[in-house]
Amino acid sequence: MKNENRSQPLVSVVTPSYNQAAFIEQTLLSVLNQDYPRIEYMVIDGGSTDGSQAIIERYADRLSYWVSEPDRGHPDAVNKGFRRAKGDILAFLNSDDLYMAGAVRQAVEALHDHPEAGMVYGDGYLVDSEGQLLDPHYYRTFNLLELLCNDVLLQPTVFMRREVFDQIGGLEEEYPLVFDHVLWIRFASIAPIVHMPSFWAVERTHLDAKTAARAAEFVEDTERFLGDAEKRADLLPLIEANRKQIYASLDVYAGRRLIDSGRFREAARRFIRAFGRYPSIVLRYWFKVVQAVFSTIGFECMFMTYRRLRRKMKYGKYRIEIGEWGAELVEDGSSDE
Repeated sequence: MKNENRSQPLVSVVTPSYNQAAFIEQTLLSVLNQDYPRIEYMVIDGGSTDGSQAIIERYADRLSYWVSEPDRGHPDAVNKGFRRAKGDILAFLNSDDLYMAGAVRQAVEALHDHPEAGMVYGDGYLVDSEGQLLDPHYYRTFNLLELLCNDVLLQPTVFMRREVFDQIGGLEEEYPLVFDHVLWIRFASIAPIVHMPSFWAVERTHLDAKTAARAAEFVEDTERFLGDAEKRADLLPLIEANRKQIYASLDVYAGRRLIDSGRFREAARRFIRAFGRYPSIVLRYWFKVVQAVFSTIGFECMFMTYRRLRRKMKYGKYRIEIGEWGAELVEDGSSDE
């Protein structure tokens, strides 16, 4: 890494990976090229068979640690890395995501400026498999109730204080698809979490991405967690005081995920139930209701064509590339062809 300065806190970044040879090199470079001098970077590969190991080996001398062996899944891999981590600040970056240039330095500065915060997070970009910009994702500072209502934040933008993470006791592996959101809820139940209005990370969507390939299973994980949360003394009072809002939000979240799985009638039913419980929650996502209804009556292709054209008109000339200090948003001249 760049000129080390021991007065700055060590940041430990863990990348869990499994069969992401198409993307992992860009992920590695987006971390290794950061301008922050004290980064401990570890890659925990689950025994990839697609050539990922050869790519990781090319950068082995710049990594603090890496291993390729079977694990029990995504949260197990992250926990494995964090158990070895020595940093005062922790983060994990999936092997198809990227850090924007300056992200680590800005996160360290944010935690310094907000000593009350247990974790900080920023905004991010959603791109396709080729790095083409699909949407910028803007966030705000969420409170515990909003997180219980499934207001989600962009996982790769999160940086956590080690002392709070240790107090929590690590990631809960029984929620393999929403373990990160569960972690944010547990953080927010102990200390404030703070949003910074700056683009820190890139999330990539592609056919093999977990969020796309297993969308309906996210609903099952979320429902199971909320049922378990009702048994937690630190969460139950808030749930009891806001039950209609929380469970209406669960239905809306489920509807959005079911759309991604092509289960449009089920999605529409969840939106209808949410409207009966807490109408304003549904109105926030009126466009997803329209998508579910249109798709149910056979107009999914028309809706998706409209969305693709809208994205192309707004963002078609922009893409994400790896620059000298990390990922950068650049204009793509080829989009005019």
